[in-house]
Amino acid sequence: MAAIYCLVTLVFFYSSASFWAWMALGFSLAVYGASYHSMSSMARAAFSEDGSLMDGGMDLNMEQGMAEHLKDVILLTAIVQVLSCFSLYIWFFWLLAPGRALYLLWVNVLGPWFTADSGTPTPEHNEKRQRRQERRQMKRL
Repeated sequence: MAAIYCLVTLVFFYSSASFWAWMALGFSLAVYGASYHSMSSMARAAFSEDGSLMDGGMDLNMEQGMAEHLKDVILLTAIVQVLSCFSLYIWFFWLLAPGRALYLLWVNVLGPWFTADSGTPTPEHNEKRQRRQERRQMKRL
C-alpha cells in the first residue's frame, strides 16, 4: 500500500505534494513497522540452551487477541493510505483507531470497574433471607 501511495502521490503529483503528504507517508511506515515488529515478537518461539522448545509463541489468528487488533490497524492504515491519494483529509479517518481503543478500554476495563458491586451484601439483607429460609424449612416439616 505504501508503494501505491508513493507512486500516486509522490511521483505523479510530486510538484503538489506537501509537507503533510510526506508526514502521512512517514506515519504510515511507522505504523506498519511497529505492527509488524509487535506481531513478529508475539509469534517468535523461545528455545532453551539445549535446543528444546520452551514457548511456541502466540497464535496470531486467535480471536480477540492483540494480533487481531494489530491486523485491524494495518488494514485501516492501508485503506486510509490508498484513499488519501484523492485527498489528505481522508487521514482523519485514522482517528477511528484511537476511538476503537477507547471503546475497548471502556467495555473491557473501565465500565465493569465503575459498575461493579462492592461484593459484600448488607447484613440486613442476609438476615432477612436467612429468616425466610428458616420459615420455609419449618413449613416443610
